[in-house]
Amino acid sequence: MWFLAQNDTVPAVFGMLVMLIQLAFFVAIFAGAWKVFEKAGKPGWAAIIPIYNGIVLLEIIGRPIWWIVLIFIPCVNIVISLIVAIDLAKSFGKTEVFGVGLWLLGFVFIPILGFGSDRYVGPSAGG
Repeated sequence: MWFLAQNDTVPAVFGMLVMLIQLAFFVAIFAGAWKVFEKAGKPGWAAIIPIYNGIVLLEIIGRPIWWIVLIFIPCVNIVISLIVAIDLAKSFGKTEVFGVGLWLLGFVFIPILGFGSDRYVGPSAGG
C-alpha cells in the first residue's frame, strides 16, 4: 500500500467522481421540481428558492401556508413531509404508494412526476 500513500490522485479522482454523481442527483431533482411547479401553474424558478419552494408546494397541494412552520419542528417534520408527498402525488392523479415513493426516493420520483405525462388535477387537500 506504499503507492497509495505517495500518490494522491486516486483519492482525488474518487472524490471528484462522488461530487459529479451528487451534482447529477441535484440537477435531476431541481429540474424535476421545476417541471412539477410549472405543470401546477406556478413559476418553475420557485422550486429552487429555499423555504419559498415549500410555501409554493403547500399552495399546489392545498394545505395551509402556516404548515411551513411545522417543517422546522423535529419529528413533526417527518410526518408532515410524508403527508405533503402523498398530497403532491394525489394532486397529479397518482396513488398514495407513489407519494411514499416521492417521500423515500425523491431523486427518482420527482423527475418521473415532472417529466412524465401526468397532469396537475388540482389541490388534493382541498384547503
